[in-house]
Amino acid sequence: MCLLSTKMKSYITEALSNFFFEYETPRQVLVRNRRVGVVCRLIQLGVLAYIIGWVFIYEKGYQTTDIAIGSVFTKMKGVAYTEINGEERVWDVSDYVYPDQGGESFVVMTNFIITDGQTQSTCPELPDGKNECSSDADCTKGQFKRTGNGHMTGKCVNTTRTCEIKSWCPIEDDRKIPNPPLLSVAENFTLFIKNSITFPAFEVVRSNLVERVDQNYIKKCLYDPDEHPLCPIFRLGDIVRLSGFSFSQIAEVGGAIGILINWECNLDFSLQRCIPTYEFHGLYGNAKEGESNQASVGYNFRKAKYYMEDKVEKRTLMKIFGIRIDIIVHGLARKFDIIPTLTAIGSGVGIFGVATVVCDLVLLNLVPKKDFYKNMKFKYTAVQDEVPVIQLEKEDQEKSQTENPK
Repeated sequence: MCLLSTKMKSYITEALSNFFFEYETPRQVLVRNRRVGVVCRLIQLGVLAYIIGWVFIYEKGYQTTDIAIGSVFTKMKGVAYTEINGEERVWDVSDYVYPDQGGESFVVMTNFIITDGQTQSTCPELPDGKNECSSDADCTKGQFKRTGNGHMTGKCVNTTRTCEIKSWCPIEDDRKIPNPPLLSVAENFTLFIKNSITFPAFEVVRSNLVERVDQNYIKKCLYDPDEHPLCPIFRLGDIVRLSGFSFSQIAEVGGAIGILINWECNLDFSLQRCIPTYEFHGLYGNAKEGESNQASVGYNFRKAKYYMEDKVEKRTLMKIFGIRIDIIVHGLARKFDIIPTLTAIGSGVGIFGVATVVCDLVLLNLVPKKDFYKNMKFKYTAVQDEVPVIQLEKEDQEKSQTENPK
C-alpha cells in the first residue's frame, strides 16, 4: 500500500513538472518542391490580400460600429392660385400639406376634384359602366356593390340606366382628372428639412445644419447635388426630377417619393467630416414604364369638410392627388477599437492554415514521391518497450536513406 502511494505521488509530481517546465513544438519538414512551394505562396498571398483588402480596407474590420437614432422636422413654403368656374382662391401651406405637423411623412397636394354641397339623400349611380342596370331586379334593396358608392334602394333609374342609392349626393364624378394639374405651380414650392442624429455608443450628436450651413447660407441656397450638396432647402420640382419622374406626370395623378438622408461617418477623422448625403427614389410605380404597364397609377385620398346649412348637414368632398414624401434616415458611424482589430488579425492568421492543408493534400496524395514525403512527415514508432528510442530513430534514418539514395 505504501509502495502504491509512493508511485502515485511520483507520477503526479512528474506530470506537474512536465506540465509547467516543458514546452512542446510541432515537428516541421522543409520540402524542396517548386510546384508545392508556388501553390503555398499563392494561397498565402491570396489570404493576405483578402485580409488587407477586404477585411481591413473595404469592411474596415479594425473599427467598431454604431447605428444612428434620428429625428426629422420639415417645413413647406409656397403659395398657389386657382380660378375654377369663376371662383378665385389662394392656397397656402395649411391648405395643400397633409398632415401639417411637419413630420417625416406628408403629402403635397398637386391636383384635386371638388364635389360641393353633398347631403345624405338618394341619387343615381354614375353611368361609368360599373353599376349599370336594366330593371329593378338588378338593384337589390339594402345591398351595395363593391364598385358602388352607397346602399341600393331597389330602383333602376331609367335616365342613367344605373341603380339608385342612399349615399352622399350628388355622387363624386372623378372620371376626368384635371389636366394640366390645378396646382402645377407646386413645382416651385420649397421643402426645408432639419435632421438631427445621435450615435449613442460614441456620444456624438450631429445635425444636417453642419458647420458650413449658417443663416446667411440658408437664405440664398437651393439644393443641388453638385453645387450645393449640403443645402437643406429643396425645390419640389428638383426632388421629383432627381427621383426619376417628370413633374407633369406625377402632379396629375400623384405618386410617392422617398428621400434618404445617409450618414456615413468615420469618427477616426475630424467630426466636421461627418456630413449627410441625400438620395431620391421614386416609390410608387416605375418612372421608366408607361401607365399601361401599371395596375394602379398615382396616389390619392379623400378629405371632407362638414358644415350646417338650413339645419341640414352638408359637406364638401375633395379627392386629393398629391406627392407623398417619405424621409428615411440611415446613419452608420465607425471608430477604431482594439478588440475587433485583434479579432480580425487572429482570424486572418487562422486562415493562413488553409495553405498548409492544401499543400499537405497535394504533397501526400498527388506528387510522384508522395510515399517518400509521408515517411518524412510522419514518424512511426514500434510498440515494443524493449526497443530504445534512439535505435528507432536510427532505423528511420536508414530507411529514408535507402528509399532516397543520393
